[in-house]
Amino acid sequence: ENIHLLTSQKDYTLRVDLMDWGGNSSYTEYSFFRVSNESDQYRLHISGYSGPAGDAMAGRLSLDGQRFSTVDRDNDASSSQHCSQKYGQAGWWFGDYECTWSSLNGLYLGNCGDFCPSEQGVLWVDWRGWTYSLKSVSMKIRPN
Repeated sequence: ENIHLLTSQKDYTLRVDLMDWGGNSSYTEYSFFRVSNESDQYRLHISGYSGPAGDAMAGRLSLDGQRFSTVDRDNDASSSQHCSQKYGQAGWWFGDYECTWSSLNGLYLGNCGDFCPSEQGVLWVDWRGWTYSLKSVSMKIRPN
């Protein structure tokens, strides 16, 4: 609810900073980021991608317009699976049949390199793929 209250005041930019287990870092920015209120199930509004890590939130499988899902609240767009359960019991915004290309709240699997259980860890698929769980991530917002 706090993120909704903050982002409903004005337009915000979201920056996602990523770090792998080798000490490599990358980032992605979205020039528009907003989260709706609880009655709209914290729907994500995101656009304006830039950055070297790739567009894992508004690209091929856009999460723009998706509602926030948790293990006990299946709000994703998929009719065939419960994406939050599939992606390491993570609360996140999920799309349709592929669910997502990012899961920053996935399981913290440690340093399993490129051999982590597929789709279970802290994911940013455009940068490190489906089987790599990131060491650290941060999401930062600033007013435009």
